[in-house]
Amino acid sequence: MSSAVLERADRFRIGRVLNDSLAVIYRNPVLCLGLGAVLYAVPRFGLSFWYVEATFASGSSGLALLSQYQIFVIAGLLFYVGVIAILQTALIRAAIVDMQGEKPSPGDCLAVAIAMFFPVLLTSLVVTLAIVLGLVLLIVPGILLLLRWSVAMPVLIQERRNILDSMARSRDLTKESRWALLGLWLILILGGTLVGVVAPRLVVPLNFTFGLIVEAVVKAAVTVLSSVAAAVSYVELRQLKEGTSVEQLAEIFS
Repeated sequence: MSSAVLERADRFRIGRVLNDSLAVIYRNPVLCLGLGAVLYAVPRFGLSFWYVEATFASGSSGLALLSQYQIFVIAGLLFYVGVIAILQTALIRAAIVDMQGEKPSPGDCLAVAIAMFFPVLLTSLVVTLAIVLGLVLLIVPGILLLLRWSVAMPVLIQERRNILDSMARSRDLTKESRWALLGLWLILILGGTLVGVVAPRLVVPLNFTFGLIVEAVVKAAVTVLSSVAAAVSYVELRQLKEGTSVEQLAEIFS
């Protein structure tokens, strides 16, 4: 199938990125939402349900409860870091292939995710720790780092650079577009947080277990959209900066 070439962008447009991100998911609902369900929603629900059951089973024993909580935090952290690395890589791969005009397959996307697992994991840890440190010391530096490195992951996956080069490349691509990127990520983060908090609270009074399911599904959907949006942002920024076609972006996967 012939590749699609994006219309030359004159500036980074939030609406265009969101529209293209939703279009990618709409064209590949089973793949995108299926990956989100299997790699995020189901494990998250399992961990949440296990924690709730363990909390009730521990009764009034504060020591037992603390031990269960520590195990939950460690398990949750390992789950989040590992699974998110695989999920983001697979979705970025899927988005690039889709925007190339081809049909992404689950096997191919997961193969790329597994092959890139350790580089993606290390990059994610480095970027996350730096951003968290910036937020703890002074909020503004943390936000600036988030915007500067917002496409470091697609750069790493697409261009196969090392960690520092991917972060530097992201910094260069996001120059002059960071206010728009700030608006995009405010919409995704605040909107996702709002929906993720409100939806379960509306359902939990009716059925606690169903409330946990809703929470896992909603957060999985937000994670899928955010991951695809990062890939689309990368494509948009390269088109804006370099006039790069989707065909050129996808060469590395050919």
